[in-house]
Amino acid sequence: MFIYLSKKIAIPKDVRLRSLSWNTDQGWIACGGESGMLKVLKLESQPTSNDPKAKGLAAPSNLSMNQTLEGHTGAVECVVWNEVHRKLTTSDDTGLIIVWMLYKGMWYEEMINNRNKSVVRDMKWTSDGQKICIIYEDGAVIVGSVDGNRIWGKELGKVNLSKVCWSPDTGRHILFCTDACEILTYDALGNFVANVPIQGVAEGEQAVEIVGIDWYDGSQGYVDPNAPSLAVAFSNGRIQLMRNEVDEKALIIETGLRISRIKWNCAGTVLAVSGASLPTEAERKALEARQRDGEDKPDGDQPDPDKESNAVQFYTPFGRHLRSLKVPGTGINGLSWEGSGLRIALAVDSFIYFANIRPDYKWGYFGKTLVYAYTKPERSEHCVVFWETKTDERHVKYVKKLVAIRAAGDNCCLVTKTEDGSDQWILILCNAIGTPIDSKYTEVEPINLSMTGHHVVVASEDYVYVWQYRSMLTSADPKVMAGASLRKDGKDKMFHIDDLGIQDPKQSDKNVAKRAKEQYGLTTDPICCTALSARYLVVGRESGNVHRYVLPEIKYDCKFALKSRPQQMAFNCDSTRIAVIDANGVLNFLDADTKQYVKNAPVSTLASLFSNAPVGAHLPFERKDVWDMKWSDDNPNLFSMMEKTRMYIFRGLDVEEPIPSSGYICQFNNLKVKSVMLDEIMQNPEHPNIKEMVLRFETKSLRDTRELLQSVGLKEAFQFISDNPHNRLWRLMAEAALERLDFITAEKAFVRGADYQGIQFVKRLKVLDDKLKQKAEVAAYFKNFDQAENIYRDIDRKDLAIDLRMRLGDWFRVVQLLQSGGGDDHLLGKAWNNIGDYYAERYKWASAVQYYAQAKNYERLAHCYYVLEDYNGLEDLIHTLSEGDPLLISIGQKFATVGMSDHAVRAFLKAGDIKAAIDCCITLNQWDVGVKLAGSNEFAQVETLLTKYAQHLLEKQKPLHAVELYRKSNHHIDAAKLLFKLGKESGVKGKFDRAKKLYVIGALEVEKYRKQVLDAKRDGKKTVGRQVLDGLMSDDATTGTTNFMDKSWRGAEAFHFLLLAQRQLFEGYVDAATKTALRLTEYEDILEVRDIFSLIALCAYFNKYFGQCSRAFIKLETLEGAEPTMLENYQNLALSIFTKYPPVDPIAKKKVQCPECRAEIKDWSTQCNECGAKFPACVISGRPLLGERTVQCRVCRHLAYEQEAHTINYCPLCHHYAFSDR
Repeated sequence: MFIYLSKKIAIPKDVRLRSLSWNTDQGWIACGGESGMLKVLKLESQPTSNDPKAKGLAAPSNLSMNQTLEGHTGAVECVVWNEVHRKLTTSDDTGLIIVWMLYKGMWYEEMINNRNKSVVRDMKWTSDGQKICIIYEDGAVIVGSVDGNRIWGKELGKVNLSKVCWSPDTGRHILFCTDACEILTYDALGNFVANVPIQGVAEGEQAVEIVGIDWYDGSQGYVDPNAPSLAVAFSNGRIQLMRNEVDEKALIIETGLRISRIKWNCAGTVLAVSGASLPTEAERKALEARQRDGEDKPDGDQPDPDKESNAVQFYTPFGRHLRSLKVPGTGINGLSWEGSGLRIALAVDSFIYFANIRPDYKWGYFGKTLVYAYTKPERSEHCVVFWETKTDERHVKYVKKLVAIRAAGDNCCLVTKTEDGSDQWILILCNAIGTPIDSKYTEVEPINLSMTGHHVVVASEDYVYVWQYRSMLTSADPKVMAGASLRKDGKDKMFHIDDLGIQDPKQSDKNVAKRAKEQYGLTTDPICCTALSARYLVVGRESGNVHRYVLPEIKYDCKFALKSRPQQMAFNCDSTRIAVIDANGVLNFLDADTKQYVKNAPVSTLASLFSNAPVGAHLPFERKDVWDMKWSDDNPNLFSMMEKTRMYIFRGLDVEEPIPSSGYICQFNNLKVKSVMLDEIMQNPEHPNIKEMVLRFETKSLRDTRELLQSVGLKEAFQFISDNPHNRLWRLMAEAALERLDFITAEKAFVRGADYQGIQFVKRLKVLDDKLKQKAEVAAYFKNFDQAENIYRDIDRKDLAIDLRMRLGDWFRVVQLLQSGGGDDHLLGKAWNNIGDYYAERYKWASAVQYYAQAKNYERLAHCYYVLEDYNGLEDLIHTLSEGDPLLISIGQKFATVGMSDHAVRAFLKAGDIKAAIDCCITLNQWDVGVKLAGSNEFAQVETLLTKYAQHLLEKQKPLHAVELYRKSNHHIDAAKLLFKLGKESGVKGKFDRAKKLYVIGALEVEKYRKQVLDAKRDGKKTVGRQVLDGLMSDDATTGTTNFMDKSWRGAEAFHFLLLAQRQLFEGYVDAATKTALRLTEYEDILEVRDIFSLIALCAYFNKYFGQCSRAFIKLETLEGAEPTMLENYQNLALSIFTKYPPVDPIAKKKVQCPECRAEIKDWSTQCNECGAKFPACVISGRPLLGERTVQCRVCRHLAYEQEAHTINYCPLCHHYAFSDR
């Protein structure tokens, strides 16, 4: 940050000022003084021309308003603005208060009030402009609204009030300062809340008053979520910075001033403190010594050693001192910021002084990218913008706890503080779009930060941390890789500033800090700035000493001595000179390298002045009020600097005419200076304008050379450039010679400018035999491509015009030229291809498809279809391509990646790759198609793979996945066997419903298997029939069963009747439940015996068939493997039942006849005792089928009574809609 006095306005009749306030919205300045003097001024800061260079602080600042307001008779002590409603409120020492309003560009009285009891000490508006608080010396408080109505009033008792302040949250609290050094907190209704803790006054310290209080309203965000915003100033010179009104851990600043005013800027980033100070003992002795030596003779312009001096000091929200500004006069009675924060107004005696401020923005410039950071009110993070100034592309990142930004080479470094509360900082290396490339953690506080293309240096007051980074761009550079071995020792190093031996780089930061603290303690000469070059690192200290270290070893080399505290340092391009700007804004130079005497060197160059000087010698050169400077990147004698609102460019000691500008210099090379209008960018950081925000200035030698080339001949210009050599001037000379087709002069200029490509270009021009061709090539060299094309077309050489456009990559124009005549189909196809590539590189796939289709580039066309997910287009390509085309394999793979197996198989088959088609089916779980393809093409490996995969699924406890695998591969018997196994396991666990489902699905798989065999026989496929028969025979030999096909439904029947009997029992149909349960005795090989006879006993008991119940208990009491306790329970239950009921079934009410032998049987019999005929059961009711009309399920082929089937629409066993008359 730099500040300097820029303007002074004198008040007529030498009226002494007592108050001052600057309207931050509209720019009005109100100043009050003695004898009722009150003025409203306004500075006009608009440029008089359209020149963008004369903007900002460099623009003229004339007064556009100067109105005297009459109404006060006493000294105007207080002036405050209501910026929302454009009102001005003033009060004088008689207690008179006047509210002024703006009408037709002039200020008029709106309201007047006079309490006539006491004097107004202070008054403040809320941030929303709705309420004003007025305090009187006798303790009276009045809170009023913007329309003049009193909201409330209060007498605070026997206290003398001095200051008042609203809280930033639209006035929820009011802080009142008393003459007794107390701060009282009241709510918006006038109720006392608490006392603000006072920490800026030592215990026992007497006669201390509060002289200022200011609370930042947060309207433009905060630099840090924990940044203090409430500042309280005391007459003892201390300032107390608080985060809120109850903060008990405030920051205390020792200013050394007798403070008169304090004020935050509009962004809350800088606190200005004005007051008077006596010179320190050291300054007094130095001044007296200079006077004794005759250097400074005391006169009217020289300060008295014992006289107070006015000063304004500037601090960050965390209490770090930024700058001090000395102000002439006897006392500062008013201080106010401009809305932009770039100027400050001071009321001193009968003058208003204006000071310009050059803030330390967080910014950097590298390549063609400007990176800058700003805050938003709605976010706690910093918004970091990476702005590519050539293409106007912006990339925005949000960074928490951002501390600083530096840029160099191809990267920038963002420094942030960790969020875990540890005292660590993170160095983040980013590229031009804000992508992090590398990072480092350090415990060195980044008070000073410097960067080059290979190193980042962070310095606190005591320690220096050096990081040699390697970016993605530089790591691929062979020159960098060649020197990597030389720099590896300095990759990451930290050392104490007093340790001239430099510690071992293998030690951690903590160990280095601990060892240095024990050995050196806190330094008495803190670090204040650093500078880097490719060869050296220099560290400046507050005493004026500068340490130099050799890179990359980071070895202490020597020490320089400066006359004052350095604020900023910079190396020239060859590391031979150091530019130093001290704390007072004075620029001078140091010799950083010992050189031999330069013979015949111009006196005005820096080299001649330092030819025989020792290392560290001072150059007799000095410029004041300098706040920025930059060396040229390609000339060690060229530099530019900013002095107040002017830019100066120096060649050695020869200075060019100044240029009005307030931009920050970001680049100086090729005799051009590039500066950035950061002040204007920060006013609208989201939408900067390239043309107005990035300015370019040419040096005088470049301008003079252009004028010479236009006005005189090449010979005179050649001599001028020889006297002032620079590669940019030689290139300008060569271009002028090429325009005149003077190839000899052009070649000489290219040779002097070391432009190898230019030399080769001249040689190619000499070979051409036609001057028109030469002229066309020169036009193309100057990028006048349309002119070059017209020349070729005029000489009827369209082929050369086409070749020119092809070299430029202007394929759209190539197509136009080809279609107008000339060229062939091959060139046209190449042009279509390149246009397609143009759109594909920009991800405009739909446009690329059109041109690839015209070029018949099916490979890239397939890729575009795939990206666009246009699978119909991909399918059309399958039909378009010929059989065996390798592209079909790629198309098949694309279809396979999205799961479209049919299209993928079609593509693979047309390509002739049967194995790829089968692999695709297996990958996408289409085993039926895969097995079919394998069978038709004799791929036996599929069966082995299928078996292994199924076994793998079973080992992974995924039996249902194995079932699905078998089903899709048409291995129905394997699927059925696995399903029957799972069904039996579910039955054992008591999951009867699940068991039935598994058995039904397994039986259906057997039906599919049976249908497959029948279809094979019908179609005459003996081979398939033989395979099926062999499979059955092997299965019978393995399982020991001979009727697997016939008994496929038995499991489903068993669990179906079990569930049916239970449902009938719970629904109260005990007779039907008994008949169904007795059917379960046929399935003892499937169901648990205990479950069967337990259900029979239960149903028979409730149906009073105690004979059947007794038989069931006999079976339960003789269960094999049952626990004795369970058997005993069965016996006890049977005893309790049959001692009450005899074990006899009731006489059957209804007799039925056997359909075979006509013998009389019971209606629940499952088998005839006479002829042995078995009676199947109705799957709906569970009753035996004894000759009545029945229907049959077409799927499972089970029977049911026709009268029962009318009540349902599906088979209750297999759940298919498939009943038919038998």
